[in-house]
Amino acid sequence: MRPTELFVLRLRRFLRWTFVVGAMLFASRAGALNILVVNDDGLTPHVEALYAELRARGHDVVVSTPCRGQSGMGAAVRILEPLKPLEQACLNNAAEAGDPGAGPVTRSGEPFDDERFYYVDGTPVMATAYGLDVLAQKHWQAMPDLVVSGPNQGPNLGAMVLNSGTVSNAQFALSRGVPAVAVSVGLDRSDRSKEQTQGGVSTIAARHTGLLVAALHEQAGDDALLPPNTALNVNLPADVTLGTSWAFARIGTYQPFRFRFVEDLSRDALAAGRVDEPLPGLTVAINREKPTAAQSDDEGVVAQRAIAISVMQLGYEHSAESQQWLRRQLERWEQNKRPAS
Repeated sequence: MRPTELFVLRLRRFLRWTFVVGAMLFASRAGALNILVVNDDGLTPHVEALYAELRARGHDVVVSTPCRGQSGMGAAVRILEPLKPLEQACLNNAAEAGDPGAGPVTRSGEPFDDERFYYVDGTPVMATAYGLDVLAQKHWQAMPDLVVSGPNQGPNLGAMVLNSGTVSNAQFALSRGVPAVAVSVGLDRSDRSKEQTQGGVSTIAARHTGLLVAALHEQAGDDALLPPNTALNVNLPADVTLGTSWAFARIGTYQPFRFRFVEDLSRDALAAGRVDEPLPGLTVAINREKPTAAQSDDEGVVAQRAIAISVMQLGYEHSAESQQWLRRQLERWEQNKRPAS
């Protein structure tokens, strides 16, 4: 059995436990982790709450975020483009106009005075690279034990992971040999959706993430936190509470949301108040189709009732079985090309 398959079986067994019981066991685990926290939204209440939660659990934490929100940027990067001084302030005054293109958050007060929060005027993956290549070496003289990307303000389910900066951060860390977890929180569709990210939901999401990190630490023992080439994708429902249960999920094929290109974005309900000219653009449509029985374990279905946790592989690498299939096909193609004797 491959390491990832074994881990999936362990994950299924582990999720049968409740985190209420598990928390008492995981609290006994000695030793702190060096954790790099990244995201694609910038300096948000979600990130501040997660930092406080992980520090309270004894971990050494460094935060590296984009200067401003970069949702939907996926794995985009700007290569050989120097980061000049900021032309405008970062989100939540993480830095002001005129500050360097990357560096410690200049906002004063706790916890920012400890130089554990940093920003990058670039894409999410650029902020993650800054964290791994510069900050980790400065603080730990080594790579972190774990990268936590998020919690994101909005879900990353199914095919949406391809466009997600949150998930791409985890994939980038994984490509550098660092275990990674992507965490996202669903947004309430009511008018109170913005308030959700400011208060209790941030604390609840941080608490669940802290418990997951503790669980991985406890189960790993002296081994790596995750199997090689393996990351986790976690999606918390919009109405998550401290009592919300966890459930195994697959990235799957069910899409609760679909990107859709329209010729007149001003007539789109989601763009109301933001677009006042008949111009084309991309919007998001809610999928009204019900999932099939075969999709019952898909993230987009599970995240409606529980905290969905799924296993991701590195990049587009496929299974050993599929690779062997391609080897056989290539051998047949080569044989068919040879002239008959």
